[in-house]
Amino acid sequence: MIRLYHKWLDNWDEQRAQRGDEVKKIAEFELDAKVAFPRAGETSSLADFCELAGEAVDDSTFFDDPSSSISGLEIFNGWIKFPSSISTEIEENNLVWAKVTESGSFDHALVVFHHWNASKRNRQIASFFSKRGITVVEIAMPYHFERSRPGSNHADYILSSNLGRTMQSMRQAVLDGRRLIGWLKSEGYGDVSVLGMSLGSWVAGLVAAHEPSVKKASLFLTAGSLADMVWTGRATQKIRQSLEPEIDLPTLRSAWGPLNLENYVDRLARPDLDLHVVLAKRDTVVLPNISKPFIEKLLEAGAKPSLSELNCGHYSLALPPHILVAGWGLKRLLKRPSL
Repeated sequence: MIRLYHKWLDNWDEQRAQRGDEVKKIAEFELDAKVAFPRAGETSSLADFCELAGEAVDDSTFFDDPSSSISGLEIFNGWIKFPSSISTEIEENNLVWAKVTESGSFDHALVVFHHWNASKRNRQIASFFSKRGITVVEIAMPYHFERSRPGSNHADYILSSNLGRTMQSMRQAVLDGRRLIGWLKSEGYGDVSVLGMSLGSWVAGLVAAHEPSVKKASLFLTAGSLADMVWTGRATQKIRQSLEPEIDLPTLRSAWGPLNLENYVDRLARPDLDLHVVLAKRDTVVLPNISKPFIEKLLEAGAKPSLSELNCGHYSLALPPHILVAGWGLKRLLKRPSL
């Protein structure tokens, strides 16, 4: 009976993956170094790109917001919108939107970073925690929801075979998140936590690593190397097909080094950050064999994450009982006193 259930879960996950494949296309490989690194100059080789990426990993300011304050922020009917600190060629993407579900308290705010190609916000999460004294703020990541590129049928600009634009988009997501958190702190919120799901877990992890005011971080379906996830994952096969004729995996790891959470385990292991990680043993999108090295490096760095490994797939995590177990772990994290 259990074997049949797991087979059904695997089939359910594969059907979801196939549905996502229908809108994805094989695109051209591009460096676009100027987009990733504003001071790149005329970078035309992979070697030069990787050198710039290595410098960015060592640059403690790479994920810092160049502006010290938010200008043009608007609040209306449960929404916040403000200009992104990075300007792109897509006008819609340059305005950040966030849905706010108030709790009536300034004790705690939870900033939620959704998964790649999300089509709706997490109303159940927002409702559940707002009723328990935690204000939930669901930010739209680049090229999603209100920030979508006109005419696009999925968020292909945030994650693609364009190395520079992927770097820019992920950095933009981190800077937008930090800018929002800075505003929440200025409004008087005591604790600010982050929750990230799948691709959003990379953003939430980078935010937590670089934003000292974040005291709790919950990462669902995560790993360290974004390059490995794209290369091996079921949901990113068409990106790999675009990459593979031009670049190998070790070089991709170097090129996207600034987006690799393993490069920031010391920051994530800081004593005042409480970590919660949820992994799926049957995951074909973020494979367990790329998640485990990240967990091992966190432990080696002195982190003590609360870890849940559930016997489900990437998409079937959303089904009971798995989502209930994951949600219970998140609830325990948010209710614990800050370290």
